[in-house]
Amino acid sequence: MDFPPYLATMPMHAITEIHGEAGLLERFRLEVLSFDEPDRERLTAALDLAADLHRDDRRVREPYLNHLLRVAIRMMHHYQVRDVDVIVAGLLHDAVEDHPAELAGTPAGNGDQTAAALAVLTDRFGGRVARLVAAVTNPPYDPARDRNEQYREHVAASLDREPWARVIKVSDFTDNGVGVIHTVGPKVESSARKYRPLVPVFRELVTRPDTPLSAPVKRHILAQLDLAEERFAAILDQPAHRH
Repeated sequence: MDFPPYLATMPMHAITEIHGEAGLLERFRLEVLSFDEPDRERLTAALDLAADLHRDDRRVREPYLNHLLRVAIRMMHHYQVRDVDVIVAGLLHDAVEDHPAELAGTPAGNGDQTAAALAVLTDRFGGRVARLVAAVTNPPYDPARDRNEQYREHVAASLDREPWARVIKVSDFTDNGVGVIHTVGPKVESSARKYRPLVPVFRELVTRPDTPLSAPVKRHILAQLDLAEERFAAILDQPAHRH
């Protein structure tokens, strides 16, 4: 497939709409060209694992891998992240939560699959990658409590102690929040309700001195959070239609 020469500067949801998964894979390839060969091999291995684990997963209108590619590309391009462990963890940030048994190579319901899956990541990519993935992996929810409230509590607590995990999670949040207008159906409103209360949480986390991003990148992220809030407001704050 032929891609335009400006693919390297296209907004990621534009690539998704026009060129699909193939375009995002090519954009990822362009981004990793600036890394040395051992790093490129690690990044490619992480992408291959993510593609295999999520091969049958979809996000409303698209393959799930598109989301993981955008999270990783955003960190490399917009956040200027050169730390390969962080990008690898970004590609695999949903692997343990969504496919623990497959990753661990154990039958479903067999022991602590989360721990076993994290052990596999440690073996393949190192303990730091596994720790970062663990920090952005949701714990089992208490069915007696509000699910979204528990999600927000987990995000605030786990990111408080893992500065690099904040970087992964804010890229994930940006893709879900700013990208909410690229989805359809009931997920539009449910996503807005889930994510809107996290905007101030991420604003505070991003601006912390120990969040390992440059001042211009932090300003970029804060602008993206403002845009997400505008989109949530447009979805949730519409006055009731008059009849």
